[in-house]
Amino acid sequence: MPAKDTYHDAVKNALIKDGWTITADPYPIKYEEVKLVADLASEKTIAATRQERQIVIEIKSFFSRSPMREFETALGQYLIYKTFLSINQPNYQIYLAIGKDIYQRFFEQVAIQLILQTYHISLLVVDLNQEEIIQWTN
Repeated sequence: MPAKDTYHDAVKNALIKDGWTITADPYPIKYEEVKLVADLASEKTIAATRQERQIVIEIKSFFSRSPMREFETALGQYLIYKTFLSINQPNYQIYLAIGKDIYQRFFEQVAIQLILQTYHISLLVVDLNQEEIIQWTN
């Protein structure tokens, strides 16, 4: 089993604080002979519509000296998970969970925003100190 990301518990706690139920920690993703593991799966019932929203979360810290290199790796991982989920669990939406600081420092750059929009990358931005969700992007 892969090691938990440094911010795993902070993101998990932020989701729970926001009313989400963690349904898997970690969440296995399988397609044919390929077996992968995302960090979390969660669900939330939206009272107004009585619809259940289901998500898969991949958490990334971006600790290295090269956020671009980490982003390249995270993007590839995200797109692979998204592809397999679209076949096996089409009702699940995948999010890349990141801290507020790296979001402001790196992800708000015009070039990075272009990539996020081109590949339809959904982000979950978390205040890691307060363990609170700051923003969902689609």
